[in-house]
Amino acid sequence: MSILRVALDVPLDTFFDYLPRDGPEPPIGACVVVPFGNRQLVGVVMEVAAAPAVPATRLREIVRVVHNVPPLPADLIELLRFCSDYYQHPLGQVVINALPARLRSPRPASTPAPSAYRATPKGMAAEMDLLPRRRIAQRRLLGELRTGRVLAPGEAARIVSRPASALRELVRLGLAEEVESTAAPSSAKPEAAPVLNPAQRDAAAAVSQSLGSFRAWLLHGVTGSGKTEVYLRLLSEVIGRGGQGLVLVPEINLTPELESRFCRRFPRETVVSLHSGLAAGDRLRNWVLAASGRARVVLGTRLSVFTPLPALALIVVDEEHDASYKQEDGLRYSARDVAVFRAKRAGVPVVLGSATPSLESLYNAARARYSLLRLEERAVEHAKLPEIRLVDLRREKVQEGLSEPLLSALAGRLGRGEQSLVFINRRGFAPVLACPSCGWVSPCPRCSSRLVFHLTRERLLCHHCGHAERAPRACPDCGNQDLRPLGHGTQRVEAALASRFPGARIVRVDRDTTRRRKSWEEVLSAVRTGNVDILVGTQILSKGHDLPSVSLVGVLNPDSALYASDFRAGERLFAQLVQVAGRAGRGSIPGEVLVQTQFPDHPLYEALRRHDFDAVAAQLLEERRMAGFPPFVHQALLRAEAPHRERVMNFLTRAKESAPKSEAGITMFEPVPALMARLAGMERGQLLVQCPSRGELQRFLAEWRRRIAALEERHVRWALDVDPLDA
Repeated sequence: MSILRVALDVPLDTFFDYLPRDGPEPPIGACVVVPFGNRQLVGVVMEVAAAPAVPATRLREIVRVVHNVPPLPADLIELLRFCSDYYQHPLGQVVINALPARLRSPRPASTPAPSAYRATPKGMAAEMDLLPRRRIAQRRLLGELRTGRVLAPGEAARIVSRPASALRELVRLGLAEEVESTAAPSSAKPEAAPVLNPAQRDAAAAVSQSLGSFRAWLLHGVTGSGKTEVYLRLLSEVIGRGGQGLVLVPEINLTPELESRFCRRFPRETVVSLHSGLAAGDRLRNWVLAASGRARVVLGTRLSVFTPLPALALIVVDEEHDASYKQEDGLRYSARDVAVFRAKRAGVPVVLGSATPSLESLYNAARARYSLLRLEERAVEHAKLPEIRLVDLRREKVQEGLSEPLLSALAGRLGRGEQSLVFINRRGFAPVLACPSCGWVSPCPRCSSRLVFHLTRERLLCHHCGHAERAPRACPDCGNQDLRPLGHGTQRVEAALASRFPGARIVRVDRDTTRRRKSWEEVLSAVRTGNVDILVGTQILSKGHDLPSVSLVGVLNPDSALYASDFRAGERLFAQLVQVAGRAGRGSIPGEVLVQTQFPDHPLYEALRRHDFDAVAAQLLEERRMAGFPPFVHQALLRAEAPHRERVMNFLTRAKESAPKSEAGITMFEPVPALMARLAGMERGQLLVQCPSRGELQRFLAEWRRRIAALEERHVRWALDVDPLDA
């Protein structure tokens, strides 16, 4: 009798044996529901054995096989095994958490009906005035359908709040029709592709020649250089050959814009997105479309790297330097690195694109592991990189965080009808609420951080654990009623600009204003139709968005990263400044960037002013080489947390003492509190291990992990973080 060895979402390094039910034996990779104790869990069949690993009397039958989704293919199972081994995480948890959320539930999960909507020939030809202007939802949906898109109900819900009635009315009027979601509109024509400049053409041709074999390409292109157009040309060739392309992006906010662009270029193909902002049913449907091979382009955030793709021919990682590709809990993987490994095993090229490549990727390019391609000019004719000016805050007066040169530049843009962007990477009204009499500042009771003052809600919020409380009317310590906000956040800057420019149309963009499903798309639409004068926002605005009418960018308070304890702070600051500066001057209007700083003579700012990324990268790499930091060594962190600090530090000390002896260059540091020593009521600590050899570190970690597990410390949660970003 065959024994099914099933991976389950439990923190144990083992499979569990089950008997098949009557009927066909489920294949390896099949999703099954099995009994586990007094409950039922979803599992994946990983092996079929001839004999059980437990007494036969303990064997139980599976409950059922999940038949409406294809089994995980062998290449994906191999990828998941690699991630379990490399990132030192139980294989069962790796496998189950790679599935869509709907499949992780033991309740039957029916794939949503593949219904969608497309414009009819009448809808493509009709004048928009056929719909009254008050029918905003219908007009907006018809506008999207007329681009050639096929809209599923979930996708329509990202465009308007209540799409069902609007879509039914469009069908009643004969302007739209219901079709299967994989159908393509017969009347749609692909959007005309722009003419490539020589650098784009050379980059596309080089990668194209490697289709069908593995090669890692690092596409270093300045902001606005047309990296996305290179991706589109490569995807077009992949689709023409019958293959599938996987495109990873770091942020959910980037997916709707890119998906719309891809759909306009490939209207006769199925393009799907996969990210946490989708409804569970939509995500499952898109996952099945990808796994069945019907979706030719899959666009998604980091978890999409585990999507089954039977005809995978190309992987693209856009903004490859972005820290969002690193998962910070559970399986602590880097989607960028997993993408490279997956491409190598699949024998397909992978393109890592960025205006500011990570130092790790540049190091790999220098060692010929990656092939470097450059786009050094902007793609739009006559568009130039913006002029960058440093505003010396030691000499300039500041009003509510805004210097006079910046205010003057904003006034000039308003007078000319141009758009501006003011960037400050802190949301809320002010970082803290403080008492000038006794020095009290608003602390978070659950974290080693301060509560941020949000004026619009009159609340104090912790941006780390989510704790919220009403802002006090008087100091809790001394009773002083003259509490003052210290520092500046997006709300305070927005209020200051509204006071200085009362007629300006100002829009704030941060996590507080983009919580609704369609809010970011609405902002982009307003910007591109000229209904915004000044954008005020956080790093959400800095990544990948094409804002052709923005001619001025002002950057507030970037200096704190210059003296941060994290050795990656300088790299991150420069990347962030280059990205946000790149929003200016992308069209025909010249761009200007004003950076307010107390240190205008700092080499990083001087390199920024010259647009000299290579100089900064070379300097930072040399500093890391001399200090013995990645990429010249490989690191892992043992992280631990518990309600009491003594438990954490005692556990880390015991873990260090239990480590296997090694003469392979392993260096173990002393246990220390984490940078955020207390988070959500838990005390946190860490222990750093590093080694010049990745292979030796992996061998050490595998044995050390087994010894740590044997310590049986019940009151401490711990995890190994391989290749950490905040060591």
